[in-house]
Amino acid sequence: MNTTSTYTFLSFIIACIATLGSLFFSEIMEFIPCSMCWYQRIFMYPLVIIFLVNMLYPDDKVVKYAMPIALVGWLISVYHNLLMFKVIPENIVPCVQGVPCSTEYINWLGFINIPLLSLLAYSSILILLLIIKKGISSNEK
Repeated sequence: MNTTSTYTFLSFIIACIATLGSLFFSEIMEFIPCSMCWYQRIFMYPLVIIFLVNMLYPDDKVVKYAMPIALVGWLISVYHNLLMFKVIPENIVPCVQGVPCSTEYINWLGFINIPLLSLLAYSSILILLLIIKKGISSNEK
């Protein structure tokens, strides 16, 4: 197993944990996702498939396919965390129906909430994708 496939596998594991975690919170714990949570899910779920397909049929294009999706999900997650930590006001949030985006279902250690878990997952995936890209670039030389 080369380093690219190792980092792809780690990205797959992180995306799976994030996906299964979001399903656990909504389906088992019955937490109703806010609009921002749905947007983050929309960009996390396909990453599982992209990384799985790349593990089954390895090629150097995994970064090309996964990076834009992970980056958009990361940006949404950053915005959501800025709202949760009250850096931006709640009245400029797209959550106009259903559960408010500032709803805090969990609060571990006084600061860990669901949007922060999402941000950590996206950040980890982006870092791994950058490492994969660097490894691919150095192999081409």
